Amino acid sequence: MRWGHHLPRASWGSGFRRALQRPDDRIPFLIHWSWPLQGERPFGPPRAFIHHHGSSVDSAPPSGRHGRLFPSASATEAIQRHRRNLAEWFSRLPREERQFGPTFALDTVHVDPVIRESTPDELLRPPAELALEHQPPQAGLPPLALSQLFNPDACGRRVQTVVLYGTVGTGKSTLVRKMVLDWCYGRLPAFELLIPFSCEDLSSLGRAPASLCQLVAQRYTPLKEVLPLMAAAGSHLLFVLHGLEHLNLDFRLAGTGLCSDPEEPQEPAAIIVNLLRKYMLPQASILVTTRPSAIGRIPSKYVGRYGEICGFSDTNLQKLYFQLRLNQPDCGYAVGGSGVSATPAQCDHLVQMLSRNLEGHHQIAAACFLPSYCWLVCATLHFLHAPTPAGQTLTSIYTSFLRLNFSGETLDSTDPSNLSLMAYAARTMGKLAYEGVSSRKTYFSEEDVCGCLEAGIRTEEEFQLLHIFRRDALRFFLAPCVEPGRAGTFVFTVPAMQEYLAALYIVLGLRKTTLQKVGKEVAELVGRVGEDVSLVLGIMAKLLPLRALPLLFNLIKVVPRVFGRMVGKSREAVAQAMVLEMFREEDYYNDDVLDQMGASILGVEGPRRHPDEPPEDEVFELFPMFMGGLLSAHNRAMLAQLGCPIKNLDALENAQAIKKKLGKLGRQVLPPSELLDHLFFHYEFQNQRFSAEVLSSLRQLNLAGVRMTPVKCTVVAAVLGSGRHALDEVNLASCQLDPAGLRTLLPVFLRARKLGLQLNSLGLEACKDLRDLLLHDQCQITTLRLSNNPLTAAGVAVLMEGLAGNTSVTHLSLLHTGLGDEGLELLAAQLDRNQQLQELNVAYNGAGDTAALALARAAQEHPSLELLHLYFNELSSEGRQVLRDLGGAAEGGARVVVSLTEGTAVSEYWSVILSEVQRNLNSWDRARVQRHLELLLRDLEDSRGATLNPWRKAQLLRVEGEVRALLEQLGGSGS
Repeated sequence: MRWGHHLPRASWGSGFRRALQRPDDRIPFLIHWSWPLQGERPFGPPRAFIHHHGSSVDSAPPSGRHGRLFPSASATEAIQRHRRNLAEWFSRLPREERQFGPTFALDTVHVDPVIRESTPDELLRPPAELALEHQPPQAGLPPLALSQLFNPDACGRRVQTVVLYGTVGTGKSTLVRKMVLDWCYGRLPAFELLIPFSCEDLSSLGRAPASLCQLVAQRYTPLKEVLPLMAAAGSHLLFVLHGLEHLNLDFRLAGTGLCSDPEEPQEPAAIIVNLLRKYMLPQASILVTTRPSAIGRIPSKYVGRYGEICGFSDTNLQKLYFQLRLNQPDCGYAVGGSGVSATPAQCDHLVQMLSRNLEGHHQIAAACFLPSYCWLVCATLHFLHAPTPAGQTLTSIYTSFLRLNFSGETLDSTDPSNLSLMAYAARTMGKLAYEGVSSRKTYFSEEDVCGCLEAGIRTEEEFQLLHIFRRDALRFFLAPCVEPGRAGTFVFTVPAMQEYLAALYIVLGLRKTTLQKVGKEVAELVGRVGEDVSLVLGIMAKLLPLRALPLLFNLIKVVPRVFGRMVGKSREAVAQAMVLEMFREEDYYNDDVLDQMGASILGVEGPRRHPDEPPEDEVFELFPMFMGGLLSAHNRAMLAQLGCPIKNLDALENAQAIKKKLGKLGRQVLPPSELLDHLFFHYEFQNQRFSAEVLSSLRQLNLAGVRMTPVKCTVVAAVLGSGRHALDEVNLASCQLDPAGLRTLLPVFLRARKLGLQLNSLGLEACKDLRDLLLHDQCQITTLRLSNNPLTAAGVAVLMEGLAGNTSVTHLSLLHTGLGDEGLELLAAQLDRNQQLQELNVAYNGAGDTAALALARAAQEHPSLELLHLYFNELSSEGRQVLRDLGGAAEGGARVVVSLTEGTAVSEYWSVILSEVQRNLNSWDRARVQRHLELLLRDLEDSRGATLNPWRKAQLLRVEGEVRALLEQLGGSGS
């Protein structure tokens, strides 16, 4: 995907409240700063902050002025307790951040976004047009550091009030959090006391009167002793007012009277107004954060400095953020101790690829202009490349991302409708996203965007809400396209966000045809008056001989049912479109969706497509995945917190419609990448009963050639591990599996009858996991293929321990596993420990005559072994002849296959041998294979010359032709 350091806004509240709540409870953002912690953390040394321009890490330590401003020891101790409590509260991590490891701390990886000073003249300019709202900030202006916000202005006047503004996702909450922690750790010596307020918290108090001292004492109990000294602190007292857009301030004297007494009870909004007027505590310093639409609520004469938070306008800031975030020592920590951590080399490789993509793909850099999207990139990469926490899905990452940025946010606090900002975005941006998916386009003109934003707007209030959304949140969802030839068009900031919003638009039921809208209104009208009309018609039918009245009576009852069926048909149509998108034949041979996401973030290694080449068809394979994911109970709960509730009945009916369509189309045989996409849909849906019913007909799991990363192993294990029916075959050939992946997939392996693990570079460590699998009491594997893996003799020794206690395996392939003489001799010595084996393939293992003969003799004595493959080993002509004689001499013993011939006839296994060669032609040593094929060709020619039977000669000539064709492919002589 193309798509930030930033602690998203909602994590403050979850950090504060988590001291008094269970970890999984969700409570609205920032409404409990006042709750004291039960127990205090020792105020240890400060965390190490990464210094970048804009960081206050270079501030000097506290200068010891406490004795002058707060002379009493009790007041000094109270402030120290206040520092400890703030540090504790602001250091708490939300659940979304705990995925990055147990010791991950946001203050250790902080990168300040650029803050550009702006003037009131700029703020008073008319609103820009849509095409200009997305332009980056003006270049050449020096950025402001946190420690410079209250420096004197250009005229030398002292700055007492600073307003920082920025759109959603630029990092306002992060800056406030960083400033509070800096003060807690003594890195803001200019302020002796810092008191943060959440304006969302204050707005929840309504019009209930309370004094400033009461507000402070309720939220910060240790400061009760310091309250009488606040006026004496002067400019060394800093109030932080975060999220001013939540408060409706009235600076008119008729609306808010003057008050200078901090102990006088007033409405919270009136206290804030008098603080900003400098009528109450006139010497105090104030820092305000707000969205752009609420800047005008404070008259400019009360503001000393405006600062625009511009995000990561420099790709170097983006790279620094990614390096710090992805190179955390336990970034790949496996929750619960399962899995393995990502190595430093793997983390460095991810960072390098991401950096190269940022340099070469400017659309990614444009998206990462917002720090919140940098967070999303890191969370997605962590999901794709690190062990996945239980229950975490791609949909939940995107829903959590939106919750971190939009939870508790209303579009306009002054509007009586109290409309959720996310609900408005789902209705407008969701419509644009869905129209793009329907018409298979990702680039939108200004007319497209305006058409979706302005659809259905009729009143002045609606236009005001649209204006606020454009200023505050439109840049969060859309970005100007920077690709050549696409000037003037817009794209979704992250391509996957388009598919997410399109899916959200559907599951929320916002897509309605005109017939549905009219039908719903008619059905509701009939439903309201139906009972009364039915009663009147019933009475008239008894009094008057009108036969048409009963018919009207029944028609009234039918109207709601007809509308219900119409809605049901609409759901079926949506489900049909979703399933067809999932099983598009045009996408059958592209990468699976997880690899597509990784490639879009990290880039594709190798040459890029030439700009003049025709563009490829747009792929929207994540759209059905997100639709399934949004219907899961966990995501529906998070969406409800965002003001986008999905009713249980609607979710059930949507799921039934999807299951009906999947039941019809899901039975077809799919290519490996599409099959993984199908399983990923079920993983996102997180409904085991649903998946068990839909996948009950699945008998073959063929994922050959799919790169099985940790998250893919988790997906397959979560979806298929709990099923009850057996899988006839599980084919994971050439999947780059590692021992950790084998352990994750153990529940699936226990359901398999045939298991193919060829070409996976499995070694000794993997053999230990396979031994445990074979010794499991539920193992039902009959055929185990381990060919083309470097097992070596040591690995086979471990594997034989599992075979000795296994009663199900009858066919074992150890073709080209590096056994050598030692491995075959070990097999010969321990072959009798397993009494069920019927076929053993140890071809192409570099074994000589002695070891091969020892194994052949052990096979002859085995009670159940019927077939032993020894071709392509380092056998002499005499050795091959002895093995052929041994295989044909004993009655009822195992047949030994060493060549394409048996005496003067063609071996009945010639096609098996040549098909193995053809299948592995590109992975085996070509010179070695060519030498063996030439020996086989000589055997064929000798056998043809030794027989007079024309039928045998014809068969031998046919096989000779096949061998010569393989030699020509290898570049050898086929003559």
